[in-house]
Amino acid sequence: MFVHPDEDTRTDGGFQGERAVLVGYLRDQRLTLELKCAGLDAEAMARRAVEPSNLSLLGLVRHLAGVEQYWFRQVMAGEGVRRHYRTVEDPAADFTGAVADPAVVADAWTTWRAEVAFAERVVAEALGLEVAGDSDGEPMELREVLVHMIEEYARHNGHADFLRERIDGRVGQ
Repeated sequence: MFVHPDEDTRTDGGFQGERAVLVGYLRDQRLTLELKCAGLDAEAMARRAVEPSNLSLLGLVRHLAGVEQYWFRQVMAGEGVRRHYRTVEDPAADFTGAVADPAVVADAWTTWRAEVAFAERVVAEALGLEVAGDSDGEPMELREVLVHMIEEYARHNGHADFLRERIDGRVGQ
């Protein structure tokens, strides 16, 4: 086990109401990402899955920082900001730039946490789940963004399970 069940800050459901369900499950998925990366140094965080994949835990943190930024800052809040890590020359830089450098790891976590905090504020301040942002000229309700984010984290946390197992054999939770 990663942590003793008494020390696990994730919930086991029990949320009441649509907003609480969506926010609660997304929070738990975010906590799972942190759990999968806990206790690893920069080398382990940057360790690639298997050739030719460039997938790593560090790449996932950087990627999910960009996903948070896109859906909440750009789509829901309408901010025209430059995407984290990605460039026109290297659209996969969130993964290709995930190198075994403690400063890169620290930056990834700082960026991810800042985007999560922004997303949480957007959700908390929204008058309802039907509030819509603009996704490439199409309206996108906050409800759909939250469901998409849960799906995004669930998929990538599955990747994180395999990556962590490859690093040190830890599985589960």
